[in-house]
Amino acid sequence: MFFKKNTVKKTYDRENQKPVLKCSICNGEQVAGFLNVHNNVFEDVMLIRDHDDLERFKAQYGISEEIEKIY
Repeated sequence: MFFKKNTVKKTYDRENQKPVLKCSICNGEQVAGFLNVHNNVFEDVMLIRDHDDLERFKAQYGISEEIEKIY
């Protein structure tokens, strides 16, 4: 028996946060999350290992545009 994986739509504060990828210069690790536009505080959500992880993150939060990378 197989179970269907539920993709729950999540939300974020679109007025005060923007989606970004925080990238490490040293090892290339990428973490998807949200950057507060007022105080530049980063809230991490998930580790991005490949393109599928990035697409899953974008689908969960309804993001269609390109995500900015910060270092």
